[in-house]
Amino acid sequence: MIRVTVWNEYYHEKVDPRVSRIYPEGMHHAIAKGIAGESIVARTATQDQDEHGLTDDVLAETDVLIWWGHMLQETVEDAIVDRVHKRVLEGMGLIVLHSGHVSKLFRKLMGTGCGLSWRIADEKERLWVVDPSHPIAEGLGKYIELEREEMYGEHFDIPAPDELIFVSWFEGGEVFRSGCTYRRNKGKIFYFRPGHETYPTYHNKDILQVISNAVKWAAPTAGADTEYGERLVSLEDIKGKGG
Repeated sequence: MIRVTVWNEYYHEKVDPRVSRIYPEGMHHAIAKGIAGESIVARTATQDQDEHGLTDDVLAETDVLIWWGHMLQETVEDAIVDRVHKRVLEGMGLIVLHSGHVSKLFRKLMGTGCGLSWRIADEKERLWVVDPSHPIAEGLGKYIELEREEMYGEHFDIPAPDELIFVSWFEGGEVFRSGCTYRRNKGKIFYFRPGHETYPTYHNKDILQVISNAVKWAAPTAGADTEYGERLVSLEDIKGKGG
């Protein structure tokens, strides 16, 4: 089983009736319920919990972390960001959703400002699958269509993705790199654009399929051990290796 923790700042659902009507238990619960299955067990954590719900014990029991943040991004404690960052480098998968693009965590991992252009205008979004061979696109058609979403447009201030899986088109004519993968040391990262809080995006079966696929892709796998820093080797060892 892949152990997933769905993290949400859990602010909009408590202050905006439009959001609470769509997600009465919070976006984190909608996502967790939508992806749970035979190979995935999902728990939730929120920013208002002690240590933002991301204690050492929780992270030690997390194979993939899903992150949604927006209004409270700058209030996330730096110590928690550093803790999660360390776990990603050690191999924990990370899926960053929607406005999590400017979270402290994502910016730290990308090394850029991660800015973009945006507009809320009830526009149609069409997410074109530009890498149909990728496992994150498994089970999809040529595109995913969302009748109403927030527009994100280029330029998106991120490093060139290792893999680009989705490109979005909006009614205003903008395009956006909306599904990007990265690797940082042993950790695999997927950024996925859709998910503005006032739209029922996380009830859409195709969106949930993408997140579920991404969890399976980002889950830790066995790899080579890493060793950093100075390593002293004796002359005898060197001669022995040379035969």
